[in-house]
Formats: sequence, C-alpha cells, structure tokens
Amino acid sequence: MSGAPYVAHPRHESISPSSTSSLIAATPFLKSMSRVTAQPALHQKHRTLRDRARGTLPSKTRSAAQSLMRSTPPVAHPYFQFSLSPDPRNWGSNLSPDFTEADDDIHNPDHGINSRSIFHDGHLLSYRGLANMGCLVLLILGIITLFSGQVPEMPGNWGLIDLDTPQEAYTRVSFYDSSELELVFSDEFNTDGRTFYPGDDPYWEAVDLHYWETNNLEWYDPAAITTKNGALTITLSQKETHDLNFQGGMMTTWNKFCFTGGYIETSVKLPGSNNIVGLWPAVWTMGNLGRAGYGASLEGMWPYTYDACDVGTVANQTVNGSPEAATVNGDASENGILSFLPGQRLSRCTCNGESHPGPKHSDGTYVGRSAPEIDIFEAQITGTPLTGQVSQSAQWAPFNHGYEWFNTTANEIIADTTISEQNSYIGGSTQQATSVVTNTDQLCYENSATPCFSVYGFEYKGGFDNAYITWVSDNKTAWTLNVAGMAADSLVEISGRPVPQEPMYIIANLGMSENFGTVDLTHLVFPATMYIDYIRVYQPKNARNIGCDPTDFPTEAYINQYMEAYTNPNLTTWVNDFKQTFPKNSFLGQC
Repeated sequence: MSGAPYVAHPRHESISPSSTSSLIAATPFLKSMSRVTAQPALHQKHRTLRDRARGTLPSKTRSAAQSLMRSTPPVAHPYFQFSLSPDPRNWGSNLSPDFTEADDDIHNPDHGINSRSIFHDGHLLSYRGLANMGCLVLLILGIITLFSGQVPEMPGNWGLIDLDTPQEAYTRVSFYDSSELELVFSDEFNTDGRTFYPGDDPYWEAVDLHYWETNNLEWYDPAAITTKNGALTITLSQKETHDLNFQGGMMTTWNKFCFTGGYIETSVKLPGSNNIVGLWPAVWTMGNLGRAGYGASLEGMWPYTYDACDVGTVANQTVNGSPEAATVNGDASENGILSFLPGQRLSRCTCNGESHPGPKHSDGTYVGRSAPEIDIFEAQITGTPLTGQVSQSAQWAPFNHGYEWFNTTANEIIADTTISEQNSYIGGSTQQATSVVTNTDQLCYENSATPCFSVYGFEYKGGFDNAYITWVSDNKTAWTLNVAGMAADSLVEISGRPVPQEPMYIIANLGMSENFGTVDLTHLVFPATMYIDYIRVYQPKNARNIGCDPTDFPTEAYINQYMEAYTNPNLTTWVNDFKQTFPKNSFLGQC
C-alpha cells in the first residue's frame, strides 16, 4: 500500500473512538495527522451525501490538501506515505471471523440470509444448482434423441412412422424365419385431400411425364393422385393430355426415403374388375441410383445387380462375339441375341480416377453399383376363365444363358402350387426375370360386388450370404428365391449376382401398356382407380438400415454431380442425350 493516498474506508465509520486512538497510537504517521484526518473519519457518517461528493476532508483543510496534490505527486508527499504494522491485530479492528459487519453480504454473496448451498447451510442443492442440472439434463436428452436412431417426430404427422399406424402394427413376425421385425416407415394415407406435386410431401413425389420406356398409353400426371376416404387413390382416366388419350399416375419416394433389407407390405384394392384385361397397376422398388421414368439415369444401371469384373459388365455380355452362349438362345425377337444392354456403367471394372460413387473394396477395386428392381406386385388378368393374378418378380442383369436361372426346388420355393406357378416370361434382351404369378382374392377389386383390400409384400436380405427374397400375396407367403439360384453361369462366363444391396425406394403407379399385355379398351371402364390403404416397411432390430445415402452404398454425391439426368425426363440416354461417357473398363483394357 506504500505510495497510495489514504482514504477512509466506509467500514471505519463503525470504529469506536477508543479503537481509533489505539490505531493512531500504533501509527506515527497517523499521530501527526490525527487532528486533520482521524477526526473527520470519526464524524464521516454525519456528513451529507453532498459532502461525500465533494471530498473526505473538511473545507478548511481540503483546499490545502488539494493544493498539495496538484503541485506534488501524491507518492512524493510525506502526508501520503505511511506504513501499518505487519500484524493486522495491531490495527485496532475486530478481525474475528465471527464478527458480522453491515456490508458482509456485499463481499460474500453466498453467505446471504436466503442462500442455500452445500458449503454453508447444508442443503444439497441450491436454486441455481437445480437450474444448472436441469439445463444439463435437457442437453443430454437432446443429444441422445438426435443420435439414438429413434424415429423422429415432425410437426403435422410427417415423421417416418405415421401417427395413425396402429400400435399392433409396430412389430411383426418375419415370413422367412419367424424372427421379430420392427416398423421403420409407414404411411396410412388417412388424411384426405393430400397432393403429391413436387414439394408437397416429405417422402412422396408424383411424376409429370410419359413413361416411354414401356410405351405406356397414358401420361403420368400428379393430378391423378390424391387421398380419399382413408386411402391413396391413383386414377386412370380417359382424357386427352399431352397428345395422349389417357391420364394415369405414378409417385415415388426416390431420394427421399429408401431402405436396405427388411420387409415392405402394402394393402391394396386393385383397379377395375377381375375379368377385364388391360390395366397395369404396380407397387415396386428400385435402387436409388436410377430414377424411374428418367431414361438417362437408368442407362447402364437398370436392372444390374453385379459386383464382379468380367464379361458380364460389358455391352451385350460379349467381347468379339464371345462367349457364344450369349449370342444364341436369347431374345427370339432379336435373332437370339441374349442382351442388348449397354454394359454396367458403374461396375467393379471401373478404372481408378473415373467417375464412380464408390466405395472401394479392400483390393482397391470399386464396388459394383446399379439400379436393381424388386416388385411387390404387378397385377394382371389372364387364363381361362379370366382370373386376377399378381406377378411378383425381381429383375436381373447380367443374364443367364437363355434367361434360365438355377430354379431348383431349393432355390425356387412356391408355397401353394394350387394358386401359384412360375411365370412363363423369364426375360428378354433388356432384362432377366425371376417371377411367379399367384391368383389374387377375386373380391379385392374396385368393381367387385364387395370390394376388399389385400396385403402384398416382399421380405429380403441382400448380398450373397444366406440372401433371399420372399414374396407375400393375400398376407401369405407366395414364394421364395434363394440367392443360389443366381449363381455363376459358366456358359456365359458370368459370376453370381447378389440379391440387391442398393438402397431401394418405393414406386406406386397405374397405367396401361400393350408391352405388358392386351388392352381391352372396348370393355374397360374409366376412370379406374387403385386404392392403397397403407404402405409399411419393417426391418430386423439388429439390421436397421434406412436412408438413400448409406455409407456402404452412397448415392448423394453422384446424384448431385449428374442431377440433370435425374430431373429432366427428356434426356432418355446417358450418352446420346446427356452427352456423358461410360467410365473406362479394366476388363476391356481401357485403364
């Protein structure tokens, strides 16, 4: 404190004259200043606020002191240099920790009358502590909710699981091995008047295009799709639009909701009647790297499911006319040629540095990527007498010789041969099909006497290890394909094809095409409507995998890089229209 000007501390107001005398006696400097400084300190409490504002000294001495302070720095003036005893007990103040002064609460706020803490009053928690703990609890809960993988709830019933889904539907038993599956996505379509134009819905979007790939007779328009009486309605109408005579509808969850593995089911009332041919209703799935109806995105992608580097990745499945089995016994309408596919665009043979979404295997080669297809159903009317059926299929590439897969009794398991049989269509120059047709509940049609809904679905595990697809019709197992049925085929020199491992999105549509079968325009009644009560997706608890951009099969960066191919339906091919090239292929010696 040497060199500091002395100013009476407010606490000195409570010092008694006797204690002040002791302090002066112990301090030589204060002895000489006692008549000037100590007495004002004793009477300071009687001065007005105005006096305090003007200074601590009486007026007669204040002016002299001020003149000294102006002329000489305080540190140099003898009146402002003093020392105290090093022992505070000699200062004359009560230093006991038990002695309470009026301003103690200012200097020690935790010791206030209303304070409660574990350090003073023995209480476990203070109000402030409770607030801090509450904040921490909220932060922890928020972090757990964000990263726990539980289904998010979005305002307005836009969560992955529809709030209208009954609790008893939150789990179900696997059709394949009786294990328990849990619900990961649902849409009950209970809210009437929904629309599916771009931006209307977080999961679904209706397309606005002509589905030229299969020469459909209608234009797909978002206006054809809505919700009514607790069901999704897709209506096929006879009306002129875009130079076509019919309007139908298709909507998908492309790039919005995808799943990998598990079970998907839908409850459907089929359109029209069970004995008039021509309508083509379908609910199906496709890998997210291809967008249905957008041809440029599909060239070299659909219907491949392949992760090998051999002749199966190249155009026509041949190099210089070899292997011979790929040039004969194929598509009869194409002079027996097996394949007219352009080759797998994103194959395992892709050279390093070429455009590929990845990832890579441990040996440095790319994972073969594609846009495979698994159908829940495509409905048809066939037979004598005409009978309603569903075709339940998966599409594959590259192809077996003659499109003949290894459909032994161990690999093709049909649950009830009285209502199900292998489809006579097994493939053509652009696809190979593994398919079984099953008779439907003949009352579950729009125009039946007592229309009903029937459940269709498929359950699958992707890859090679114990991989399978099991299809469900009328809520019963229809048939199962085991992956051994798609094993390597030495005749056409291709490797085995895995059950699709790509993230799959959902498609629902109603249209017409003579590519699919006869269209009886004389007897068909328009408008015709397919009703979908719900769509639900389940997965094993230990194998939850939803999202369109999983780390082991990413899609987002690649789609963003080539977004025009996925958003412009007028680009029908990757090379000629979109003006892109296929990546170089190591099997062809292009690296």
